[in-house]
Amino acid sequence: MMSSATLVSFPPDTAILLIAHGSRHQPANDDLIALADRLATREGWTITVPCFLELAEPDIAAGGAECVRRGARRVVMVPYFLSMGVHLTRDLTAARDELAQRFPEVQFHLGPPLGPDPALDDLVVRRARELVETAWTQTRAD
Repeated sequence: MMSSATLVSFPPDTAILLIAHGSRHQPANDDLIALADRLATREGWTITVPCFLELAEPDIAAGGAECVRRGARRVVMVPYFLSMGVHLTRDLTAARDELAQRFPEVQFHLGPPLGPDPALDDLVVRRARELVETAWTQTRAD
């Protein structure tokens, strides 16, 4: 099912490369893999590949190569990072440049971090309210 918020249709030769930091704790990595699967299904993206900067596989080079192997001519690199820190400004930029050099026939576009964004503000408020309610309920039950 396509999202009602979908504004741009992705051609079949455009890949989404989701990039997270990576963790030694596999369930944290599994979250990104599940997100990639959900987005591919929901948005109808034919090439959606999760990858990691470090500590987990596939790394960015392997993820980018997988996009190309699956027929991508354009790769949209979506950082699953909250802010414009060193990893985004230095490491992900370098990874994009390395992929572009390795696959000169493919366009690689690195996107911005997830924040700041009003949707994240709303999420923080919702979580804080849930925690306050939970703490209040637990305190009253004790």
